[in-house]
Amino acid sequence: QVQLVESGGGLVRAGDSLRLSCAASGRTFSRYHMGWFRQAPGKEREFVASISRSGGTTYADSVKGRFAISRDNAKNTVYLQMNSLKPEDTAVYYCAADVDGLTYDYWGQGTQVTVSL
Repeated sequence: QVQLVESGGGLVRAGDSLRLSCAASGRTFSRYHMGWFRQAPGKEREFVASISRSGGTTYADSVKGRFAISRDNAKNTVYLQMNSLKPEDTAVYYCAADVDGLTYDYWGQGTQVTVSL
């Protein structure tokens, strides 16, 4: 069982930055493929970014050049640095862990990010 706890959300203005953190339990965090997703009110959950065990990253087109995902295996933590935030980035952000290389098996409870004009 893997537990994920997100933090770092908040209310910011357009153009500001935030850094989300996701702390994971488990002794084999370095083996997990980790992802960030978000869900805005009335919309389906969507992929934001992911980072592989080897550090390779993937981003949604909507956040490329503005967001950066990283991981610190010594701290069992994955981060999402969000710069140049826009009102359309407003959502609940979730981190997820893929422990078997097939699908995201574990999800955090989410952290709210609200971007005002």
